Amino acid sequence: MRRRLLSILFLSSIGLIIYSCQNASQLKQDIYYTNGRDLYIKYCQNCHGANGEGLSALAPPLTDTVFLQQNKQKIACYIKNGLSEPITVHGRQYQEKMPDFPTLANIDIAQIIVYITNSFGNKQGHYTPEQVADDLKNCK
Repeated sequence: MRRRLLSILFLSSIGLIIYSCQNASQLKQDIYYTNGRDLYIKYCQNCHGANGEGLSALAPPLTDTVFLQQNKQKIACYIKNGLSEPITVHGRQYQEKMPDFPTLANIDIAQIIVYITNSFGNKQGHYTPEQVADDLKNCK
């Protein structure tokens, strides 16, 4: 009886440990998301809002999943270099200049992108500093 109880306890403990562990990629994405949220608050929230709602006609919302999916490779360029050309989001044109953040490192930009593309109704997964570097090579 005692041996059976110990076996059950042991197997239950192992099961709980396995169940509670996240895989490495999900854990990395969660870290990027959390750091990205802090960077978003510091650099982006004043214009794009706490909930990604944007700022009237001045700054576009970040809630348009389709726009973010179609322009994911441009987001790093927008963050690093700013944006001065008009864009259309949710069928509305935005013409105000977005400031640049040239001092942000690729990892910072990747973390902001992970936060933006996985918040406000968006679920687009992980983004790496290497992807940011590749995207920045293709900026216009």
